Amino acid sequence: MAIVLGPNQYGKAENRLVTVSRNGSVHTIKDLTVSTSLRGDLADTHLTGDNAKVLATDTQKNTVYAFAKEAPVGEIEDFALRLGRHFVSSQEAITGARILIDAHAWERIDGHDHAFVHGSNEKRTTAVTIEGSQAWVVSGVRDLVVLKSTGSEFHGYPKDPYTTLKETNDRILATSVTARWRYAGVEVDWAKSFTEIRSIMLKTFADKHSLSLQQTLYAMGEAVLNARPEVAEVRLSMPNKHHFLVDLSAFGLQNDNEVFYAADRPYGLIEGSILRDDAPDAGLAWSTLPAF
Repeated sequence: MAIVLGPNQYGKAENRLVTVSRNGSVHTIKDLTVSTSLRGDLADTHLTGDNAKVLATDTQKNTVYAFAKEAPVGEIEDFALRLGRHFVSSQEAITGARILIDAHAWERIDGHDHAFVHGSNEKRTTAVTIEGSQAWVVSGVRDLVVLKSTGSEFHGYPKDPYTTLKETNDRILATSVTARWRYAGVEVDWAKSFTEIRSIMLKTFADKHSLSLQQTLYAMGEAVLNARPEVAEVRLSMPNKHHFLVDLSAFGLQNDNEVFYAADRPYGLIEGSILRDDAPDAGLAWSTLPAF
């Protein structure tokens, strides 16, 4: 029996980066979490401890900060592409890179040029993979919490001896959306594409009369693909943030879908992918990312 080294990578995870761009008294901030991972001819460091081909993770961290100073960060996809291409082109032993970036939301306080409020826990995301001269971009959004107080039903499911859930023709539907979409190429207006994809998903969630969260998930992905030709595939992970009707009968009160308790766990987790049947091959786009 032989023992061999399998796929491996290494890098600097969760570098916190905040930049301030000043245009007179008007400031713009970017708040990012950047993770870098490199792969290539790295067997020696694993097998013998020879680090001659290992670009230190501390150097990767410093590169993130230096690049943020040397040129404007811009869109997170562009920044990730710059970093990934730099690592692959500057290090002979490195053949591939994966750059993950989360952008944290800040909103300018009304009437103030340089004061901000943390908008929400929602994060704009990107995952850029570089392999030689090829590049793949998977962008998305995480912790996008949405709720509709009607326009959702759930019924017609199998019943067995362990079923206690009652069918309903009117329920609260709430979820925290994690969406990732794979771009067909890299010549994209990233900011416009993100803004419009997010808007499409929100509109579809609100407008679609839902018979299941699965149906809503598919409708959201389908709407994005119908409207945005630059997107090849959408993957969605949507936990069902359950809101259960409170039984007020013990108090002589009728609860007409007005009072609920929100249960944080356990929860149903609905996940799926929607893609074009002629979508280009995904290549390494999804490597080292969660399935959804």
